[in-house]
Parts: sequence; structure tokens; C-alpha cells
Amino acid sequence: MIDGVVVKQLKKIPDERGFLMEILRNDDSFFEKFGQAYVTAVYPGVVKGWHFHKKQVDHFCALKGMIKVVLYDGRENSPTHGEVNEFFMGEQNPILVRIPTFVLHGMKGVGTELGLLLNLPTEHYVYADPDEFRVDPHDNDVPYDWARQDR
Repeated sequence: MIDGVVVKQLKKIPDERGFLMEILRNDDSFFEKFGQAYVTAVYPGVVKGWHFHKKQVDHFCALKGMIKVVLYDGRENSPTHGEVNEFFMGEQNPILVRIPTFVLHGMKGVGTELGLLLNLPTEHYVYADPDEFRVDPHDNDVPYDWARQDR
């Protein structure tokens, strides 16, 4: 696991009305602070990435469909420099993934339906000076291939 990444297994609490699922609590051991909440959508087969943040820590949770989230540790002084983590999250695997600063991350819609991802970052988006640094999803030095892997 990349240094600083945390995975929290989420639990659905069902009853005859539906279910409840807690995602992030301020008493979670890794909780820092709240910046904002937003949902992003990804179509099946579409890649959104790569990018990283210098100030913001992300907390990803897929709410609908299935999404592949991939992290790459390009931090020179990290004990896990060069490591890649791949997470399949969504209705079949309800997890929350904490993504530290300076860790490249991206996502791909997998399956047959629109994927919805909730992010609860530690910072709000500053339109005039975004803390978002992009890397081309396919033309880069990241040792990862977004193509489907039929194993």
C-alpha cells in the first residue's frame, strides 16, 4: 500500500426501507478536516486522470456503478516511491480510499453503467488558484496501462 493511503471498508446497514452507509466520520483515525463535498461522474470505459494535489487530501467513495481508482506514488522521498495501487470500488465493493497529497490518482468507469464518485476533500476548490496538477492519462512516465485486463 502506498504510504499515507488508507482504505476503510464501509458497511451497509439494511432494513426494509433500504439501507444506510456511513462514509467518513470526524472520529475516524485518519480524518483531518472538511473542505467540501462533490460528486463526479464517469462513463463506462472513460479514464479521468492523472492529477495530484499539493495541499488537498482526497477521500474517494463510489456511490453508483463500479469505478477503478488507481494511485501512483511519484514522491521522491516516499518509502513507497514508484508503487501503484489499484482499487475497484462501488456497489460491489463499498470502500473509502484516502489519497494523500502529491500522490497521482485517476479513475476509470468499469462495468456497464455510469459511475458516481463522492469526494470529501480536506480543502475547498479555489477557482482562481486550483490545487490541481494534471498529467496526461496515457502519455506520461507512470508505469500503468489503463487498458482492460482480462486475467
